[in-house]
Amino acid sequence: MTDLSKANDTDTIKPDIALAERLFTEFYTRTSDVRGVTRISYGLGENIAHSIIRREAEALGLAIKSDPACNQYITLPGQSDGPEIVIGSHLDSVPMGGNFDGAAGVLMGLSIISGFVSSRRLPILPITLMVIRAEESAWFAASYIGSRASFGQLSAQELETVIRAGDGEKLGDAIQAAGGCISEIAKGYSHWSPGDIALFLEPHIEQGPILAQKNIPLGIVTDIRGSLRFRQAICRGTYAHSGATPRETRRDAALAVCKLVVEIDQLWRQFEARGKDLTVTVGEIATDPNEASFSKVAGSVRFSLDIRSNSRAILKAFAVDLQVLTRAIEKDENVIFDLGPRTSTKSAKMHSSIVSRLDQAATEIKVPILKMPCGAGHDAATFANLGVPTGMLFLRNENGSHNPDEYMSLSDFSDGAKLLMRFCMQPPDIAK
Repeated sequence: MTDLSKANDTDTIKPDIALAERLFTEFYTRTSDVRGVTRISYGLGENIAHSIIRREAEALGLAIKSDPACNQYITLPGQSDGPEIVIGSHLDSVPMGGNFDGAAGVLMGLSIISGFVSSRRLPILPITLMVIRAEESAWFAASYIGSRASFGQLSAQELETVIRAGDGEKLGDAIQAAGGCISEIAKGYSHWSPGDIALFLEPHIEQGPILAQKNIPLGIVTDIRGSLRFRQAICRGTYAHSGATPRETRRDAALAVCKLVVEIDQLWRQFEARGKDLTVTVGEIATDPNEASFSKVAGSVRFSLDIRSNSRAILKAFAVDLQVLTRAIEKDENVIFDLGPRTSTKSAKMHSSIVSRLDQAATEIKVPILKMPCGAGHDAATFANLGVPTGMLFLRNENGSHNPDEYMSLSDFSDGAKLLMRFCMQPPDIAK
């Protein structure tokens, strides 16, 4: 790589879209499920995808490192040896998810680096592609596992107590099986510090419908919502005969949870009416399959709550109102709510200079963009909340995300890659 020249001509260096197209196909072929793709965090599908990226990086002659949590770092040197531009995303998926969530960002970063290699030019700053592990909390009930581990922020307790959905394997055992080193993680090993990074960029498909509805190919993220989650909430009543138990003596957990869901929706509407940023989702509701029956009053119902906002104060206020709701329904229906352990993530602001430069680069290549907030959690939040100047680029995505019908056009991907290539050739000067 030492004979590469400086990158001064922004029109002659193009991202390697053919490489990305080939690898999208290989990802799908090798990690497909009954429907869509399944790339389990620290499991077979994610391991396969990581091995594909390593193979391609070796073919390009790039420097490759990995850390104790199995994140990969693929680096193209720059004209200077200073802090680097990091482009990163993840390769795991939800069960029977889409092929583009996370993978689009990784392949965009690789296509940009490959474009520099093919042109035999060096960017101004070194560029590192970070291939991040275990972003999808559908598998392990912890957020941003790989990116937090890269900064030494994954705790020893999490390694022992967080287990994987489906097989119950401990997080630490899963990391070890994938080739990691949990003893180093437990000691707080950090691959880098925030000061090592000039800026972090995460390209990602939009996971909602806004860009598709507005017919705009790309979005520039302004902020990422934080979350408050109750994954193991339960309402306890009393099982009773459906025909012999009058309404006034029932302790119906199903009815109580249904009331709570309706009241939560009304509360959400009240927050929206006051201009508060908020989303609330009851993603799971289930009676006990071993005890519930067609002819029984439900004595137990499990459910989950996922509350998100770009304001920590709004999340706290909603949590207080939620407690008031549960207490009122407990009194009315003679049941008990236990919301269980709560998990949370912080909201994150994208750096204004990065947002401005992405906007400018879009104008230079004549691609329309939309500035927009991000409702989903992403590894970019880890970097931003540690003080790393951070930006996100959204790609238009049809049919939503976390489902097999996820769709991103190669044309939109190409526009996004051209925009980020232009950005990397002329990055903003950010004073830390």
